Amino acid sequence: MSDLNGMHRPNHFKLGTFASNCSSGLSVTKIPERWPAKWEDNLRLARLLDEAGIDFMLPIARWIGYGGETNFHGHVLEPMTWAAALLAATRNITIFATIHTAANHPVVVAKQIATIDQISCGRAGLNIVAGWNEPEYLALGLTLPDDHETRYGFAQEWFDIVEALWTRDGAFDHQGKYFHLQGVHGDPKPVSRRPPIINAAGSGQGRDFALRNADFLFTPAIDINRSAAEVADLHAKAREVGRHVDVLTFSHVVCRPTEREARDYVAHFMGDMIDREAVDNLVRLQFAHAQSFPHDLLALIWDRMAMGHGGYPLIGTPEQVAEGLIKLHRAGFGGTTLSFVDYVEEFPYFRDAVLPLLEAEGIRGPRLQREAAHD
Repeated sequence: MSDLNGMHRPNHFKLGTFASNCSSGLSVTKIPERWPAKWEDNLRLARLLDEAGIDFMLPIARWIGYGGETNFHGHVLEPMTWAAALLAATRNITIFATIHTAANHPVVVAKQIATIDQISCGRAGLNIVAGWNEPEYLALGLTLPDDHETRYGFAQEWFDIVEALWTRDGAFDHQGKYFHLQGVHGDPKPVSRRPPIINAAGSGQGRDFALRNADFLFTPAIDINRSAAEVADLHAKAREVGRHVDVLTFSHVVCRPTEREARDYVAHFMGDMIDREAVDNLVRLQFAHAQSFPHDLLALIWDRMAMGHGGYPLIGTPEQVAEGLIKLHRAGFGGTTLSFVDYVEEFPYFRDAVLPLLEAEGIRGPRLQREAAHD
């Protein structure tokens, strides 16, 4: 039985899904057939992705919705339990748990991730969120620090504890600024001692944190030329601290046999069907508390926020969608997440029509196979 996590596969443009645990996925639309994010939907999707050789699934941790007519992201499956259940039901795919450092004790998270990594024979991952959504902090009775230095200072100590529990043998004490622990011990360990780590970062402090700690830095691709320079700079900064960090982005897919059909479907779920109040709330919070999106571009991408939470648009025929993914690869990205208005209904066409084009281009290899955890 191999314990190699597929996220560490070299020279392979990684593809995953994003936000399937959240109602409406990443599309802030009012159409009746928008993604419901029920458990049965996620289980069916995970098995489709696993069978197709998709590399990972990435959830969002959300505690309250964004309001509006749909209360966008008001229904959310909790990421750690979601990941545990899906890992037990799949064979090859990596599944991340998204964790807010302020809301989850590091000793508990270290044990949870180690447990689901054992369940899945080394296919768990951790997405670390240092915090940005003030209404969620208030809902949890917490205070969001005004400055990124405090948020990421807390996150650094938090992750230092998690990593120590994964890698150190025997009990140890920790006396830090935020945590005071006595006789803490981590057993079992993750299968690979250190599951893959994702961190979304836009601020200087956030990117420094990601370059020190993450395996994958997650950032939007607004302008592909700007992104190419940005990714090259991030790779150079990672090398300066003796690390290799892949850069991932996120994309929204509308793929149809003809470009006209794809554009018609965009018109169907956008336009008058946009939940404008929810988009306005989302954009307002991004301006107020987060730097994931460049603020000089955020006001220009309101429609992208509505279509796919600001994701890079991949709209058109299979050839056009594949070309968009190839452009991301050429810009230096190591992979991208994918979102669809209806993941289960739309993914099979993407699988059958787009994945072979990416393999023919040489940016993705054949899917990996391994034994199931229960075999």
